Amino acid sequence: MTQSQEGQDVVRLSPVGKGLRVLVAVVGIGLLINGSVRASDDAWPFGPMSQYAMSVPDDAKIDYTRISAVTDAGTTVDVPLNIEGAGVARAEIEARSGEIVKDPSLLQQVADGWARKHPDKPKYVKLELIRDTTQLVKGRVEGPPTSQVLATWEVRR
Repeated sequence: MTQSQEGQDVVRLSPVGKGLRVLVAVVGIGLLINGSVRASDDAWPFGPMSQYAMSVPDDAKIDYTRISAVTDAGTTVDVPLNIEGAGVARAEIEARSGEIVKDPSLLQQVADGWARKHPDKPKYVKLELIRDTTQLVKGRVEGPPTSQVLATWEVRR
């Protein structure tokens, strides 16, 4: 230990302490590079939240993924894709949309999450994974969005 000019004790890092900090930094940087190369939000916080990493060109298509539900009360509603709603975030659905298209039974988890979190609300009996596409021309919306049903699931009770 040494003393500073004000007479307070100063603790210096040992070579092992310095080495440990360098090792932690190298591992953290390696995890960030891995997440960036894989371009997957599944690696968060060791990877980019890619939906915020780009701007939209003036002439582009903007896709918006949502889940629509028919309830046991006979109404059609958009499923709130957040932790408080169905227990799953929109980013998770978007990241797994290809898997859901191949196996629509994955939507059962959305219905189960809704029923568990909202036992007093109407239950979902049918779910549809939908992609709404908005076309931009010269930076302006060109017509209404088009919708495409990507997957349908009849909910098991």
